[in-house]
Amino acid sequence: MGHSDVKTRLTNRLNTVLERYLPEQRLFLKSDQGMRYVRLRPATQAVMLTGCSLVVGWTVIVTSIFLIDSISAGSVRDQAERAQIAYESRLNAISQERDARASEAQASQERFSVAMDEVSAMQSRLLASEERRRELETAVEVIQTTLRRVMGERDTAREQMAALQAEIENDDSPVQTAAARAQEMERTVDYLSMALRRAADERDDAVATARNAEDEVGDLEFTQALADERNERIFAQIEDAVEMSMAPLDTMFQDAGLSTDDLVNQMRASYNGQGGPLMPITMSSSGEEPDPEEIRANEVLAQLDLLNLRRMAAENLPFSMPLRTSYRISSTFGYRSDPFNGGRRLHSGVDMAGAHGSPIYATGDGVVSFAGRQSGYGNVVVLRHAMGFETRYAHMSRIRVQEGQRVSRGDRIGDMGSTGRSTGPHLHYEVRTGGTPRNPMTYITAGRNVF
Repeated sequence: MGHSDVKTRLTNRLNTVLERYLPEQRLFLKSDQGMRYVRLRPATQAVMLTGCSLVVGWTVIVTSIFLIDSISAGSVRDQAERAQIAYESRLNAISQERDARASEAQASQERFSVAMDEVSAMQSRLLASEERRRELETAVEVIQTTLRRVMGERDTAREQMAALQAEIENDDSPVQTAAARAQEMERTVDYLSMALRRAADERDDAVATARNAEDEVGDLEFTQALADERNERIFAQIEDAVEMSMAPLDTMFQDAGLSTDDLVNQMRASYNGQGGPLMPITMSSSGEEPDPEEIRANEVLAQLDLLNLRRMAAENLPFSMPLRTSYRISSTFGYRSDPFNGGRRLHSGVDMAGAHGSPIYATGDGVVSFAGRQSGYGNVVVLRHAMGFETRYAHMSRIRVQEGQRVSRGDRIGDMGSTGRSTGPHLHYEVRTGGTPRNPMTYITAGRNVF
């Protein structure tokens, strides 16, 4: 028995088994030459069905895979887009809130300036009123002295006239001498009458001047009352504005774990800018005790000085964001797995991943203590701030400042890059006090409602 016989037998047996499910089919083909047919045995039909089934199944599987991948990719993209939109909305909201806070601070500063101008004008008016009142008091005293002198002269003249009349009545001298005396007496009486009239006129003038002085004193007292009421409103507005301006700064310092009193004392000790602390108001140089308004004005100026010191501390310390474009926190502060060598290592800052070349800004006023390349940091800028604070900005693609340069909060100091020990474009941002690294997000979060 040959190999072909075995194959034929197996084929026939297979056809016999399949014939119950796939009976033999004949496909007739008609042409000009005649009628022909093709016989499709059960095995052939089974092979064809199997091949078609495999092709259809493969097509279904591949199509399903592509559909699933497309749906998954679309879902991930949608989620990423929604997350990006939500993130940008949050950034816009934070930016608007920061702008609103800045506008409020600017408005408060303008109100302070207007209030200080009004206090200065009020002080000038008070000094002028006090000087005018003293002049009026002096004038009244002079008028009263003149009136007393004139009244004394009038009384003396009356006494002399009475004495002369008595002398005439008792005189027994000759008639000619009596006539001469009578003429002299008439002249004396005329002179005294003129003096009395002049004294009466001066008295009337003095009385009118005194009344005018009393009226002016009443007007001054009324003006002083109006000024006192206006000053009370001004003081109340200034005190409320100072309190409202101090509250967010104190909250920011507390959230950052800093003592407001220590910051104020250090700023007062190290402050060497122009202007110096606000000086107290002095309204009189005569050695008199200060009045309540003067004491209150000095207290307001002291509060303004404290507010100014708080503002200076906030400007000098790193409370703002180093980036203003879109970014994500790719690594937080603390221990982490090293991205190059593995193992737990201390990450002394926070990594903010973003687009290459994104602007990097100073987070507080300070001086550039280093600007160049360092191992691991790549291109790095180090800023020295007040009270022992230091910030570092690493992996820059470009440095825009020089050593020794003084920068202000918000000044652009470089561009984001991937220099040094880095896996991609990002900013490595550090905050240090006394050389010890601190969590930068503590200060950024605390200053979010102020800057």
